[in-house]
Amino acid sequence: MTGALALLLGVAVLTGHALVNAGRWLRRPADRPAEVTETVAVLLPLRDEADRVTPCLRALLAQRGVPGLRIVVLDDGSTDGTAEVVRAVAGDDPRVTLLTGVAPPPGWLGKPHACWQLATRADPAATALVFVDADVVLRPHAVAAAVGELRAARVTLLSPYPRILVATAADRLVQPLLQWLWLTFLPLRAMERSPRPSLAAAGGQFLVLDRAGYVATGGHAAVSDKVLEDVELARAVKRAGGRVALADGSRLAACRMYDTWPQLRDGYSKSLWASFGHPGAAAAVVALLLTLYTAPPLVAVGAALAGAPAVAGLASAAYAAGVAGRVVAARATGGRWWPDALAHPVSVVVLGWLTARSYHLRKRRRLSWRGRPVT
Repeated sequence: MTGALALLLGVAVLTGHALVNAGRWLRRPADRPAEVTETVAVLLPLRDEADRVTPCLRALLAQRGVPGLRIVVLDDGSTDGTAEVVRAVAGDDPRVTLLTGVAPPPGWLGKPHACWQLATRADPAATALVFVDADVVLRPHAVAAAVGELRAARVTLLSPYPRILVATAADRLVQPLLQWLWLTFLPLRAMERSPRPSLAAAGGQFLVLDRAGYVATGGHAAVSDKVLEDVELARAVKRAGGRVALADGSRLAACRMYDTWPQLRDGYSKSLWASFGHPGAAAAVVALLLTLYTAPPLVAVGAALAGAPAVAGLASAAYAAGVAGRVVAARATGGRWWPDALAHPVSVVVLGWLTARSYHLRKRRRLSWRGRPVT
């Protein structure tokens, strides 16, 4: 009885925290932003993205409210004709510059090196840098709204999380956990105000930075060997005295991160170990998540079969509170909640398995991404 009550209280507090974050502290860029008068460089790193760069690039070319828009694309050693697709889509648009990347030197991972090449070769007049991944499709006002929010918030780095598109059962189980985790566990207001690098989060799919602040941090050179270069860049910003903010970017951008289960599995496996650091910390966090979100429905069923209705009721309420937390996160970030939130206990189990797989593969030095080792 006492254990079931503790579960209910713990989950209810976390769901309440997510509700406060979503309702009070989560930034939401303007739907109809003012025109941006500064020069903005949108930076697009590509490696074997011929099959999906077209919607992304067309959306960049269709941006409104940014007269000083510059688009810099880096072909990072693609072997599938990505550069040819870029040339075909961009045509002779003077706003677009296509660069040919060089292989990362020792001590660099591929993504940070690609971003660094883009940032250092962007138009010197650009005072804001916008990093976008090839799987992101922006709305026509997205860049203007994101840069406007960067300036309004007076931060160095703004991370507007795109709406994550889901299609398969695996997508629906795993992908919504991204927004749910930071809305549930990260105090957004404290993150903006605190100088502590440990209180930082960011998503590299769509990232907006003040250029002077980016240079002051050392840019991607400061995170050259980091798998989670987006989060580490946010931490570097704080170490340099800058500020970081998260925003709901679901009305600005949409992103389909992975097309298949193997891509999703390997994508999370390559980076989850870096999210937690020490394996002991990962084990503790996963154990806590399983206790809070997977145990309640099991306890409820077991208690009902054992003739303990009070315990079954408390455990069922804890399960419902966990589902409510997923609903809060989905509604706050443009995600799908029905009926996916009902499977939240299963989502947490899958996350635990992916975390264990990540550490297992890292220990055996078998982690790679897009043909490059990541450890």
